[in-house]
Amino acid sequence: METVLRALFIYLVLLLVFRLAGRRTLMQMTSFDFVLLLIISETTQNAILGNDYSITTGILAIVTLVGTDILLSYWKHRSAKVERWLDGLPLIIVQNGIPLKPLMDRARVNEEDVLAAARQGPGLERMEQIKYAVLEVGGGISVIPK
Repeated sequence: METVLRALFIYLVLLLVFRLAGRRTLMQMTSFDFVLLLIISETTQNAILGNDYSITTGILAIVTLVGTDILLSYWKHRSAKVERWLDGLPLIIVQNGIPLKPLMDRARVNEEDVLAAARQGPGLERMEQIKYAVLEVGGGISVIPK
């Protein structure tokens, strides 16, 4: 039972931490971010398993984590409020070629990020060519040309 509670607690803590970190954090992974993710995974393993490295404990932890994920997915499907809290909403960060600085700052996105998405998607070169740029819930930027 301790393994289940530990796994559930760690899952919820990580969910909260990554939700607070913002969607762009996971989308733009640098070498530093990758190393941090590896360290977090090792720390998480130690926190969930404690000193018990048996196969049974490992399986119990995995089933708890996957079960929690399925439960939250089901809960999100049933409640728009839960989905909004867990995933957030798309955020318009450029409107009619004008960067919406307060929203971009809050999301930790800069004009270079938007222009990079504009070049990769519709092949736009200037901010004035963008009708809307939307920071999606997954961290990507969708660009709608004028």
